[in-house]
Amino acid sequence: MSLFKARDWWSTILGEKEEFDQGCLCVADVDNSGSGQDKIIVGSYMGYLRIFNPHPVKPGDGVQPEDLLLEVQLREPILQVEVGKFVSGTEGLHLAVLHCRKLCVYAVSGTLGNVEHGNQYQIKLMYEHNLQRTACNMTYGPFGGVKGRDLICIQSMDGMLMLFEQESYAFGRFLPGFLLPGPLTYSSRTDSFITVSSCRQVESYKYQVLAFATDADERQETEQQKLSSGKRLAVDWVLNIGEQALDICVVSFNQAISSVFVLGERNFFCLKDNGQIRFMKKLDYSPSCFIPYCSVKEGTINTLVGNHNKMLNVYQDVTLKWATQLPHVPISVKVANLQDLKGVIVTLSDNGHLQCSYLGTDPSLFQAPRVDSREINYEEFDAEMKELQKIIKEATKTQDILPKSEKYRDLIVTAEVSPDLDAESQAIDSEVKAEAIPSVTVKITIQSRVTAQKPNLAVCVQAPLAVTCDQFVFDDLEPDSSETVVLSVFLKGNCSPSELEGNCMVSYNMPTGIPKVAQCNFRLPLRLICFPAQPSKAANHKLTIDTNKPPISFLTIFPDFVDPSEDDQANVLGFQFLTGSKTTLLASKTSQRYRIQSDQLEDLWLITKELTLRLEEHFKKQNCKDFACTFSGSIPLQEYFELIDRHFELRLSAEKFQELLSERAVQFRAIERRLLTRFKDKTPAPLQHLDTLLEGTFREVIALADAAEENQANMFQAFTKLKSATHLVIMLISLWQKLSTDQVAILEATFLPLAEDTQELGWEETVDAAISYLLRTCLSKSSKEQALTLSSQLCMPKDTSRLKKNITLFCDRLAKGGRLSLSTDLTTQQAAVMAGGCTTIPESDLEERMVIPGSTATFPSHGQIAKQKSQPGLSEDAAEETEKP
Repeated sequence: MSLFKARDWWSTILGEKEEFDQGCLCVADVDNSGSGQDKIIVGSYMGYLRIFNPHPVKPGDGVQPEDLLLEVQLREPILQVEVGKFVSGTEGLHLAVLHCRKLCVYAVSGTLGNVEHGNQYQIKLMYEHNLQRTACNMTYGPFGGVKGRDLICIQSMDGMLMLFEQESYAFGRFLPGFLLPGPLTYSSRTDSFITVSSCRQVESYKYQVLAFATDADERQETEQQKLSSGKRLAVDWVLNIGEQALDICVVSFNQAISSVFVLGERNFFCLKDNGQIRFMKKLDYSPSCFIPYCSVKEGTINTLVGNHNKMLNVYQDVTLKWATQLPHVPISVKVANLQDLKGVIVTLSDNGHLQCSYLGTDPSLFQAPRVDSREINYEEFDAEMKELQKIIKEATKTQDILPKSEKYRDLIVTAEVSPDLDAESQAIDSEVKAEAIPSVTVKITIQSRVTAQKPNLAVCVQAPLAVTCDQFVFDDLEPDSSETVVLSVFLKGNCSPSELEGNCMVSYNMPTGIPKVAQCNFRLPLRLICFPAQPSKAANHKLTIDTNKPPISFLTIFPDFVDPSEDDQANVLGFQFLTGSKTTLLASKTSQRYRIQSDQLEDLWLITKELTLRLEEHFKKQNCKDFACTFSGSIPLQEYFELIDRHFELRLSAEKFQELLSERAVQFRAIERRLLTRFKDKTPAPLQHLDTLLEGTFREVIALADAAEENQANMFQAFTKLKSATHLVIMLISLWQKLSTDQVAILEATFLPLAEDTQELGWEETVDAAISYLLRTCLSKSSKEQALTLSSQLCMPKDTSRLKKNITLFCDRLAKGGRLSLSTDLTTQQAAVMAGGCTTIPESDLEERMVIPGSTATFPSHGQIAKQKSQPGLSEDAAEETEKP
């Protein structure tokens, strides 16, 4: 619990999916009760008007039914609510509600009941003004020094100030040089209106000058003049603040001090009545609202400033006195007297979170437990020693089939990827619909120690990535010579790649005629396929990676995606792929976890891989050798099966198109033979519409060919997505079961056997055969399964049910303690146990809870099967609670 967290006195959520803004909150004794207790008036853009009188039994209680005095739905959106003396003949307070095209003034009254919840409140419309122009905001006060009543001034969206003397319309004046409306307030001490123009200037206009101004524009149309009496105004004083203003407030707590407060986008200013700056404060955050209030220290003013980091800061002039955490981003803040409690802070968020809070601290009651000294467990040490000796024995038995590589290679090829993207993109013929397609330069150097004849360089990247040139032919290289080529890599296809790696391969001949090959790999930057974006709150797919080290700020591990000036990007980061999808990365503030979430399962792969690689590199630089990542969540098999089904459906469609094309081609050739026979006949005969039939068949062949080509492109994209999701599943299984490098290699060979997918040999039948072999050998549960023979012929299956069942069973066997191995020693495989010393789970226990194909199968560390439900929102702490096993 934070020490500086706002203490919740009373709070509630207003409506469902309603929107609120700065002018939607007001506090005042609107029912003229005379008790000195304020009521909270809230209006929404959905037209709901609510009046609250909070009185919780104890601090932190939720809303009670009797707390809501009044709730009424008006016909139009509510832009602003204010309370003042708006009705002539009485000095009682009335409620003014500003709509887009209407101003309404209501009287709020209550009728006492026999019990507290029997009190009834109602509003009565005193008068209304229909506006000729769309309103933006309003202010009120004793304009012209009138006594005992308040006048209203409304600012329209086109820059007109409309003044109302209670029930009657007085006059309207246009602001000079107007472009967009800004905040507006009234200073009773100087009898002037103060606003901030689009020129980023604070401007003051005297009410007297406003009333006696000359015509606004003589060239104005007659119809426009009938609509309003526009006037030209002379400004009283101007102050250039250099930024747009969020709000203006005039305070005068005593006769000695009268100040004008202006909240800008990065500063807040305190001005004198004549426009001179008393002081200003530069803010290191983005403010959202503010309100000045009386200070206990004479000659100073306190100010509450809310920001978008959910913080509420208390300033005494320019000195920060207190900072408190709020549960939401405030868009309006007020100070009220509620239930004999003075100085209650009332805040409202844009989605309707209304809270009354007070400042204070709560002491931490946590006490660290005592650490008991543990005795050495010699049995565990003996078991670990035996395991290490076994590993050493197996390593000494292994003999390399291939000879060791030479200490000094005859030819060395190296690839250097530029750390920055190309200033001018080299992308050509790209299918991506993004505004800019970035490219990155790769510099390849070939160094030869001997004479290399006919060297050829081939550069390969996985589609949809492409290079500007992939083949290079060089002249014979002399000893101790080198060649350098430069090329660019870019995203050509309209889908994200499954790998960000490339390969360079040089083939050459030795003087003796022996052919040789040298190659190297290079890693492409993540910025090549995505760019920074705003994080997304909602996501369909989420996964959490656990680590054994404290979370690292994204400013450190993702400096190319994070703006150092943005503090909120230290724990949350958004990635926008060039293909349009978005992925969000979050780092927990309280535990050693990272969350990756996206609407597409395949988009999680590259971000997850990049995160683990950068974390490993970070801790490697710090000489930390015990860093490890783990995964204790659920394997997203159901979403993975959906991608498999999508790919298989496209394969079936391709087979159908091929059959239809074959039939139409046979028909086309038969019609051609008939026509050719007719044309060769010496005695002309009627064609009998064979030419029409030929043309129709030709069109069908072309249409089928176009459809088959489109299906082929869709199948390539589906296979790329399937490969990305497969990489992700392999990584999650390896982190879940803590597999070794050799076991991960077996997983990759099993699930990723093909570089390209064809109709003759597809991914589904190949993976099914590989998994069936593992289930029959190293993951078998009895000798009967080992005796089963597999089909020697691979053919396209009728459906994917068998494949999905085998994948589910494969994960089941791993969860029970199965060990991946290509060794033929089956006795050691049968005795395999799970990491950490857990014994195998009985087979019958799993059979009872077997998940049918097509359902979401999850496999936590104890062999349980559960379904992980997506939780919306970006709250890391809440996300961690749902992710705990």
